[in-house]
Amino acid sequence: MNYINHYNLGMKVIKHRDKAMTVSIPGRLATYIDFLKGREQEIAYVPPGYEHRPDLLSYLFYGSVTKDWLLMMVNNIVDPFQGFNVGDRILIPKI
Repeated sequence: MNYINHYNLGMKVIKHRDKAMTVSIPGRLATYIDFLKGREQEIAYVPPGYEHRPDLLSYLFYGSVTKDWLLMMVNNIVDPFQGFNVGDRILIPKI
């Protein structure tokens, strides 16, 4: 099964900490990424039942499923079917 990253919709590449993402609304996302620079990060481990589910991890840590892309970007995961395995150490940006 192939994962299609639904965030690769735009024409602008945003780079942050040696990671790149193509976005459709570069101004707002670039501002948000700049806001996150220098912010503290927590270290967490993927619990059972949350493997391969950045949306559930986003809900667990942020109370919303909409930050799944942030967890993927910060943890350098392109395909959630290959990443976010049970027990994996992940970074959670404090926002």
